[in-house]
Amino acid sequence: MRLGIAFAGVILAVSASGDTAVAQAAKCTNPDALGIARTVEIDTTGGPGFGTEQYKAYDFLNLKEIVLTFDDGPWPTNTRAVLEALAHHCTKATFFPIGKHALWHPEILKEVAAAGHTIGSHTWSHANLGKLKGDKATEEIEKGLSAIKVALGTSPAPFFRFPFLQDPKDHVAYLGSRNIAIFSHDLDSFDFKLRRPEDVINSVMTKLERKGKGIILLHDLQQATSKALPNLLSELKAKGYKVVHAKAKSPAVTLAQWDEAAKSDMKGGTVGPDRPISSVVRTIEEPPPVQPAAAKAPAPGKK
Repeated sequence: MRLGIAFAGVILAVSASGDTAVAQAAKCTNPDALGIARTVEIDTTGGPGFGTEQYKAYDFLNLKEIVLTFDDGPWPTNTRAVLEALAHHCTKATFFPIGKHALWHPEILKEVAAAGHTIGSHTWSHANLGKLKGDKATEEIEKGLSAIKVALGTSPAPFFRFPFLQDPKDHVAYLGSRNIAIFSHDLDSFDFKLRRPEDVINSVMTKLERKGKGIILLHDLQQATSKALPNLLSELKAKGYKVVHAKAKSPAVTLAQWDEAAKSDMKGGTVGPDRPISSVVRTIEEPPPVQPAAAKAPAPGKK
């Protein structure tokens, strides 16, 4: 097998017109929203792989169905713009953040989680695991996962995407032993090479029309993508595509030593209890608001 491990029991529990989709539709006030067609729950036991670019055993999408995925965040402005566009269309995506970025911007990652999106992991530093072996590769995988847990305050989904899609068999087997599912893609937007929003839209739609469905790889780190997304989601709706939201049956299980390593990086080596920033620093005084200047009365005899 491509995965290098024996895996016979992936479970995809599907909610189509059931409670999840109905609840989502009930809350949505945008009549032209893309929405969510169905939600799938993935049993990650043994580390199944998804995305026919690399893993063909578990293609769970029907014709005209898509999964939206975003790599490399969280990032100021761009990730929030992506969240705003997704919220406007009442739809959900899967995010694969970089561990370092999660610790730099935990408040943004918490916004991703609060919006109901699925959060996986994408290594600690976006290292090419095709060039790393042994302990170095393990650190990238485990510290990245723990950093996301530390940033969120709770465990993410056991979903992982290899940077550069470089997936050596021994690393794939390791993820399998940790019950972490691997996500590749069905189509790559190559948005990291594009600078104009219209080019991002054209890239996705052209490839999607050819394939008919798929897991779409985008990057919330990229400004062109964040600007393209409102129109891209509208275009997907107009062309009849339907979003499938992927969730994990169980959360990821992190390892204590890497949790501690991630906490150390977030704290910068300081010692103290874990406390939200709002309980450590609060604004007690601000300058008074500037009052608008009073309009001058017209001079006598003038209007």
